[in-house]
Amino acid sequence: MLTSVLAIDDDKLIHQIIEKTLTENNQVSHAYNGEEGIQIARDTHPDIILLDVEMPGINGFEVCCKLKQQTETKDIPIMFLSSRSSLEERIKGYNSGADDYIVKPFETQELLARIKVLYQYKKQSQTLKQDIEHAQNTAAVAMTDYSDMGRAMRYVSQTYGVKSLSRLSECFFEFFYPLELNVVTAFWLETGNEFFSNNSAVCPLEKELMFNAKEGERFIDFGARTIINYPNVSLLIKNMPLDDPSLYGRYKDLFPHILEATNAKLGTLELHNQLSEQAQQITKTFELVDSTLREQIQSLYSNSKVSVELIETLYRHFCESVPRLALEVDQEEYILGSVEETVEKLRNHLTMGNEIQSSFNEVMTYMAHIMAERQKIIEMLEEEQQREEINEVTSQDDIELF
Repeated sequence: MLTSVLAIDDDKLIHQIIEKTLTENNQVSHAYNGEEGIQIARDTHPDIILLDVEMPGINGFEVCCKLKQQTETKDIPIMFLSSRSSLEERIKGYNSGADDYIVKPFETQELLARIKVLYQYKKQSQTLKQDIEHAQNTAAVAMTDYSDMGRAMRYVSQTYGVKSLSRLSECFFEFFYPLELNVVTAFWLETGNEFFSNNSAVCPLEKELMFNAKEGERFIDFGARTIINYPNVSLLIKNMPLDDPSLYGRYKDLFPHILEATNAKLGTLELHNQLSEQAQQITKTFELVDSTLREQIQSLYSNSKVSVELIETLYRHFCESVPRLALEVDQEEYILGSVEETVEKLRNHLTMGNEIQSSFNEVMTYMAHIMAERQKIIEMLEEEQQREEINEVTSQDDIELF
């Protein structure tokens, strides 16, 4: 199925580039000013809108705001095309409602890739919308009468048994559902960054803004949006209550407590995952050492046994051949005695090899016992983790503070 794209730009050359780039897999329509673009968007409902910033009449930021205010067009992903690449310009684009931002001149492959991401983002948002609305309604009913402190305590208690990022994000968003806040959270991990949203998929521009801001101050406010940063987690709130200063202040006092608990939990999760991975590596190493040593000892024993058998065969042949050499009796006795003594020494070495193998088998048996006990401990920990998750406080449980 073709993706429908509306390009709004006053530059005909840009339209030609877009048409040439997208015509193969996309259906492209064109508008040459903001008013025309708004009308076409309302009439055709394109999948994606490419919007220039600087145009005669109303500029791209104003066009974006109007599109996001209208019911027919508010869910259409919008990508700004701009020659300005500063963070301030990107923030303006995000504040006006844009979902992505690309700097002109752009590579055609980059444009295609970003359009593909935006289209996937739109589909994900549509798929998640019904489930999210249901979750919001359920959480709002269940937690209507909870106090801020009670819900904060609930959140901390919920996270005790959490062992996965996805479950941690679910607990995290359950806290925000009754507040009717649209939030995005980023988990900054050594294994890679993870982004989650409570009302839609996370758009590329949101990821970029949060990544660029994570080394900044604890609170970053821009318009109705606020970013709160901690070493392992950042929170983007997209609709802070600017019209209610008291509620605004209450939120800014409350949310750091939630983020502190989340930050600590993420550190614990990473440590737990690292220890689990190390445990698996140690187990594999023990198994490799065990199998390798067993093979080497068996090979050594087999080779020693074969060597003694060959020497004994040689000794028998030698005993049969010596009488034909016409040697003196004392010469024969000396030669045969020397060879027999050597064979006996080899037999003794083989016996010592058997003793070494027996001792080694005892060591291997003890190692196998240690590995079995260690596996039992791992299984017990996994069972305990499952019990914690089953017995975890659910979102419908109340907490009595007094």
